[in-house]
Amino acid sequence: MKKLHHSLLTIKLSGRIDSGNAQKTEEDIQEQLEKNSADSINLDAENLDYISSAGLRVILRLKKEYKDLSIINVNSKVYEILEMTGFTEMMNVKKAYRVVSVEGCEVIGEGANGKVYRIDSDNVVKTYKNADALAEIQHEREVARLALVLGVPTAISYDVVKVGDSYGSVFELLNARSFAKILAEEPERMDFCVDEYVKMLKKIHSITAPEGKLPSIREKILGAIERIKDTLPDRLGDKLLKMAQDIPESDTMIHGDCHTKNIVLADNEVLLIDMDTLSYGNPIFEFVPMYNAYVGYSEYDPDVVLRFQGFSSEISHKFWHDTLAAYLNTKDEDVVRGFEEKIRCLAYAYLIDRSIRHEKAGRGASPELRELWETRLIELLKRVNSLDFEIETDASSDSDELTLEALNENLQTVVDFVNDRLEKINCSPKSQMQMNLAVEEIFVNIANYAYAPEKGKATVRVEVSEDPVSVTITFIDRGVPYDPLKKEDPDVTASADERDIGGLGIFLTKKVMDNVTYEYKDGQNILTLQKAL
Repeated sequence: MKKLHHSLLTIKLSGRIDSGNAQKTEEDIQEQLEKNSADSINLDAENLDYISSAGLRVILRLKKEYKDLSIINVNSKVYEILEMTGFTEMMNVKKAYRVVSVEGCEVIGEGANGKVYRIDSDNVVKTYKNADALAEIQHEREVARLALVLGVPTAISYDVVKVGDSYGSVFELLNARSFAKILAEEPERMDFCVDEYVKMLKKIHSITAPEGKLPSIREKILGAIERIKDTLPDRLGDKLLKMAQDIPESDTMIHGDCHTKNIVLADNEVLLIDMDTLSYGNPIFEFVPMYNAYVGYSEYDPDVVLRFQGFSSEISHKFWHDTLAAYLNTKDEDVVRGFEEKIRCLAYAYLIDRSIRHEKAGRGASPELRELWETRLIELLKRVNSLDFEIETDASSDSDELTLEALNENLQTVVDFVNDRLEKINCSPKSQMQMNLAVEEIFVNIANYAYAPEKGKATVRVEVSEDPVSVTITFIDRGVPYDPLKKEDPDVTASADERDIGGLGIFLTKKVMDNVTYEYKDGQNILTLQKAL
């Protein structure tokens, strides 16, 4: 017997309660009630093996006296008796948790809050680091169901069990292998893993998080920056915080811990697991823990990634790079490097903050590693001036419209987008080259002048007509109103000394395209290029 919260009395039941000892059991209960004032009662049935109708009558009389009565830790046999007799309807009855051992079991996944073990050929169990994890388990089951309904392929827990001093969720995952295990054992399948991984990321990021259902990942990152900003020199911390605050708000769904141990191939189906970190925010925030998992934590000691993911730092770095390039749909290393630098600014800030917060518990990073993170963050902040990471349309999709930041480093993405459409209609190499020239001239002009000195977006639309076959490429921006067609063509017969430097871009565009038109409508510059094929 144990008294809790002043008004709750827990009374342990054990062995058998039948007609032979029911009266004695009731007398013992009454004796405890007389000694301990209580408003509510928990009957702990962890050690109760059997109960007859005589025992049920004892409980029923107790229930009449104490409206707030619960029976907890009930084994399946006793629970069946209580259910058959309607006791589960008239009072709160909680089943006992099945005990599962993970000793010697294979680890197939791991996240911030726990590990996933295979316990047999069909089932896995996720264990939790927090000993009082029932609230976490309930939260994860709810968000996993939400994600599944919204189209994210994931597994739903069907049971809660006791694992050591904590709890676990049981899932059915037939023949599941994590991507971490695949990369460790079959590195030649790198391209497959990257493709499926990016598909999963884009699937998640295509979903709008229902209002009020998920937490904001933005607040978590901003909180980390707030805590460490004053440790950085030359007001670089203030600069980082301002850039982070300027990242556009988004209600995009975010997994929050999407590394290769949390994505599995189960019976030829790719599933995302460990859903307790599900949140919403700008996609750049998704890449922060990803960078740290593949690079950040192991920058000083490459074996860290080997111990955690199970594969070498070389594989980890390549997987990270190829994933980012595929997500951005670009082969331009400058573009990949530019986005990676933005991600690293946030990633290092998070690592430094985490190390500081865990220092008292003896789980902070080594002084050498923390110094490395701080040095690299300071170097980045001296040259990075924006963390904007919006990618509104995937250039590899079937969409005929691409919207992105009007920046010179995004030119290759625009060219790839246009070429992808031209190749689908078997455009001749000559016509493709001419249109590439026009696309470059127009996009670079928008990037350099439309919003200067600020930044803004440009939309590129590609449309194909069949009779006759022709291509229309439209550029739209909301920059300063400007009609490039009003500019007088340069005198191409003049000598070098007599000619102006500018004006050739739109001149070349008009030469290689069949028709070029401009209009300013609804606050937008709209330049349309047409070419017959």
